[in-house]
Amino acid sequence: MKLATYSKDSSISCGVLTDRGLIDIPSTWPWENAPRSIKEILQRGPTCLEKLAELSARPNIFMPLDSVRLLAPIPRPGKVLALAGNYSEHIEEAGLSLGLSDSPRQTTVPRPFLMPSTVVIGHEQEIPWPAYSDQIDHEIELAVVIGKQAKCIKPENALDVVAGYTICNDISARSVTFKAARAKRPWDEFYDWLNGKWADGFLPMGPYLFTADESADVQNLSMTLTVNGEVRQKANTSQMIYPVADIVSFLSHIMTLDPGDVIATGTPAGVAVATGKFLRPGDHLQCTIENLGTLTNTLGQKPEKFYEPLAQ
Repeated sequence: MKLATYSKDSSISCGVLTDRGLIDIPSTWPWENAPRSIKEILQRGPTCLEKLAELSARPNIFMPLDSVRLLAPIPRPGKVLALAGNYSEHIEEAGLSLGLSDSPRQTTVPRPFLMPSTVVIGHEQEIPWPAYSDQIDHEIELAVVIGKQAKCIKPENALDVVAGYTICNDISARSVTFKAARAKRPWDEFYDWLNGKWADGFLPMGPYLFTADESADVQNLSMTLTVNGEVRQKANTSQMIYPVADIVSFLSHIMTLDPGDVIATGTPAGVAVATGKFLRPGDHLQCTIENLGTLTNTLGQKPEKFYEPLAQ
């Protein structure tokens, strides 16, 4: 089942995307107390999803997809987590070790980091160019959406708490103007790298949430990212160092995972920091993952003046 968040006539709603069109959930819900967002659907649990499956099988009023604007499936997640270095070839191309060895799963652990919910934008929305970087990079990633609260869950049970999957483009600011006129400090590179992930609109997500019950093998999905039609990244989720189950289990031992939380699972090789092909204003980006559709966005214009907090 494909669940979508969308706007139409200045209002935001949620729906089930079918081959015949989009079914608006709140207006066609035949039972009491209709859910009004995908996050609310996940919080209500499996019974609500079962009712949605029943709803999508009924004769309904279908809206053409081109009559609405798709938003991120979870526009403001409670938590947005991401993994650094989850594909060996990406670590190698970037010249980073991160503990990489011949058997990384046996010798290292995942490297997670948090992002604010304001990084999330939807399909076909413009990615704002931040005021503090002149080198912008792309990163196609499989995103996991949590469906049940989870704490200290075992890997063999981890997929049971996953509601579904979507696509994200983990945009990166590879340089930051914060370093200008600033004395170098311990952990500066790591700190600035985190700032490079926190800009508004730096995690386009969508176009819809594909529920886990219809995802046969999440560890065997082809992934392709293009910039203005040129293939920049091409891989398969089978190349992950840590598969989805291990990631969810690991994170659940660090913090409680709640319904609607989103986890970006890392990017494969082909990013601009390795090739030198940094993004330019107006670039058209398309991220395609097998069964999950295509996420499309355009990069906005550079600011006329960059932010330098210590500039005289």
